[in-house]
Amino acid sequence: MGWLDCYVRQNIIEFHVAFEKIHPFQDGNGRVGRLIMFKECLKNGITPFIITDDLKEFYYRGLMEWKKEKGYLRDTILTCQDRFKVVLDYFGIQYNMESEE
Repeated sequence: MGWLDCYVRQNIIEFHVAFEKIHPFQDGNGRVGRLIMFKECLKNGITPFIITDDLKEFYYRGLMEWKKEKGYLRDTILTCQDRFKVVLDYFGIQYNMESEE
């Protein structure tokens, strides 16, 4: 994975944490925030991801602990990306492997 991709991914995550913290809507903040992350990954050529139900507790912990430990959320997101790549592979959908190795 190139340093630029790491930097962009980090910025996407930091924006998401800030978005979730301000909680701009009465309902649906998490869904909207995760959709924005998905869109920004696509826009920047980074494999997107979906936070699955079995990883939501890790995702929430990552959001809550972001200031103290960025690794919780980052690792959860990387795990979700790996899982999404398996789905893409299954359906024969190509993604940019070069920039993420």
